[in-house]
Amino acid sequence: MVGEMSELASEPITVDVVSDVMCPWCYIGKRRLEKALAESPVPIVVRWHPFQLDPTLPEGGKDRKQYLAEKFGSAGLAADRYAHVEAAGAAEGIPFAFEKIAVSPNTLDAHRLVRWAAAEGREDAVVEALFRAYFIEGRNLADRAVLAAVAGEAGLDAEAIARRLATDEDIPEITAQIRRAGEIGITGVPTFIVGNRYAVVGAQPPEAILQAVDAVAREREVGNVATAAK
Repeated sequence: MVGEMSELASEPITVDVVSDVMCPWCYIGKRRLEKALAESPVPIVVRWHPFQLDPTLPEGGKDRKQYLAEKFGSAGLAADRYAHVEAAGAAEGIPFAFEKIAVSPNTLDAHRLVRWAAAEGREDAVVEALFRAYFIEGRNLADRAVLAAVAGEAGLDAEAIARRLATDEDIPEITAQIRRAGEIGITGVPTFIVGNRYAVVGAQPPEAILQAVDAVAREREVGNVATAAK
């Protein structure tokens, strides 16, 4: 069915991704989304939206070992949980290095960075750079100097980003977006909202996203035919 989409209209379909940069499944979901993008005969526009797995984390983050102990009960139990994530990541070419992470960050500033990157057409590059910095390099995303450096590596003006991070710019907008995600029923990430019509929840295989794209494209085609018949 997906293969038949080439006969449908080629107007882009939007995929809105609700995600948190400290969520390993969101990184895995990004890789699977990229596979869907490569396979889809219908053009897709991706937009990233903020979510916080743990908004109670302090501004400077929390010691990773302490955080995992509080969340899972012990380091051993945490390791068991993350073994499954590591295997899923390896299958997608992501060499997770959880042992390098020293701080579990509050991600509000990271979401501000993604918002600013979108305005400059560098959104995907910055999202990728944040995931890589945290999960592969173990860098502290609660550190604004680190965020500015990551921004520079992704093609933004690092000095300008550092100045903006030192202010409260866009904090109300980001917190409002996070609140709205909860209001529309999003409780876990990644969540992919396809064409403002279908929600694909979790790091699903590319086929799940493609099926939703297919459904939106077919509905659009039916609507176009109905309009032309009037």
